[in-house]
Amino acid sequence: MSAVVIDVQLPSAGETELLGAALARSLPTGHESGAILYLKGDLGAGKTTCVRALLRTLGVVQRVRSPTYTLLENYAAAGLTCVHVDLYRLTGAAEAELLGLRDLMTPSSLLLVEWPEKGGAAVPRPDVEVCFAYQGEGRSARLSSMNAAGTAWLKSLQEDTKLTLYVSNIT
Repeated sequence: MSAVVIDVQLPSAGETELLGAALARSLPTGHESGAILYLKGDLGAGKTTCVRALLRTLGVVQRVRSPTYTLLENYAAAGLTCVHVDLYRLTGAAEAELLGLRDLMTPSSLLLVEWPEKGGAAVPRPDVEVCFAYQGEGRSARLSSMNAAGTAWLKSLQEDTKLTLYVSNIT
């Protein structure tokens, strides 16, 4: 498997929302264990904004809240069970283990994990990792495939013409 890396410029929250929508549209179906997306970056870098747009694009109509205090928020959309997880407040893998994240994974699940590094080995490995960073007045994101399913996901995303203006590289 050759990894796919995509760098995206996000001058405003609108482009972060475009990225989330594109991730939803390109989400592969039929993954035997569900799909896992890691979202990394400093506070306010765009992780939750991206997740909200992704979930809206999948058809979630209820309010999409940041799970900073609840740790987990569940949503049903497009035949998927979507679980939005925020591990920011955890102090280690033992606390993350209590969440039972691996038990949540089924062929029809999508696990969206903010601050995955806080959960250590208790967090299932991702298909795709998105790293957000501040860049001047805006943001940037680096998307990396972490396995064959992630490579398929990002190859599909590369075909999304709505992101073309914001992609600075395709490797």
